[in-house]
Amino acid sequence: MTKRINPWMILTGIAVGAAAVLLTKAGNPKNMGFCIACFLRDIAGSVKLHSAAPVQYFRPEIPGLVLGAMLTALISGEWKARAGSAPATRFILGAFVMIGALVFLGCPLRMIIRMGGGDLNAFVGLAGFAAGIFIGTIFLKKGFSLKRSYQVSATDGFVLPGMLVFLFVLSLVLPALFVFSESGPGSMHAPAVLSLAVALAVGALAQKSRLCMAGGIRDVILFGDFNLISGFVMIFLTVLAGNYALGNFAGFSFVSQPVAHSASLWNFLGMTLAGWGSVLLGGCPLRQLILAGEGNGDSAVTVLGMIAGAAFAHNFALAGAADSVADGVYKVGGIGLNGKVAVVIGLAVLLAISFKNCEKE
Repeated sequence: MTKRINPWMILTGIAVGAAAVLLTKAGNPKNMGFCIACFLRDIAGSVKLHSAAPVQYFRPEIPGLVLGAMLTALISGEWKARAGSAPATRFILGAFVMIGALVFLGCPLRMIIRMGGGDLNAFVGLAGFAAGIFIGTIFLKKGFSLKRSYQVSATDGFVLPGMLVFLFVLSLVLPALFVFSESGPGSMHAPAVLSLAVALAVGALAQKSRLCMAGGIRDVILFGDFNLISGFVMIFLTVLAGNYALGNFAGFSFVSQPVAHSASLWNFLGMTLAGWGSVLLGGCPLRQLILAGEGNGDSAVTVLGMIAGAAFAHNFALAGAADSVADGVYKVGGIGLNGKVAVVIGLAVLLAISFKNCEKE
């Protein structure tokens, strides 16, 4: 039975879409105003977990999202330190969600932003994402569970937010300790103060509304409930309208899209991996950051897994390469053999985890 759509969800969707357009206008890469996978990847590079020179920058949006969610949860009385729900499994799932997203070149949120920018490759990614979520719901119906979490010391709930804020401040006062890209996506960024302020607002709204792309499609499949997915519809419409208003929309196309590749099969399979893993985790990468801000240690472990997955992807050449133009010749990007093997292994690992954690009949 379809529930009434929450006005907070509509407001959050509009706000996130507007934030993506604003941050892109202010300096973030095109079609990347907000991307959890890309930003965590850049942070991993900035703290020297990988050496891919074009994608190294400590993105203020990540600590901003977590801090915004934390402050809102504390004010509303919803903050609660809890952990203990299969942390090692969540770490592995987080890593593979990140690898799948970087094969596609974007998280579910960037997928929607890319769609609003006219990138037809993102629609292929959406089909793969939905397929992965559908597979995940099959196991949810069979009783899949990573078991309950437990109340822990309040100190544990502040570990990830505190770490992110500390590193962000350190990157401002002692930038020599970090690495910053001189070219490529990592060199393109909005002013730090603006990025932080916008992310604080988005984090607060996402905590209030429970915005989650994976949860939205999951709820449509399982319950016919369109509340969660309505937020992402509003993100798409807002980004599309913003691009039109700013003259950044050149029409829908598979080619010449910013920081994207047109290898359709691997766009599909990369997001299948990300979607399936997100359902098993109980939320997409954005949702994991918001939950971590609410004191959820299991989501904090998942975020650390995603950072490790980003480092692994770039240290072992798993991530996708964007299409490019060299000497007037259009060159299709995509992923190499390492990335293809990683996606197949990831799908096999998720299958094993899915079966292993189903309730015995």
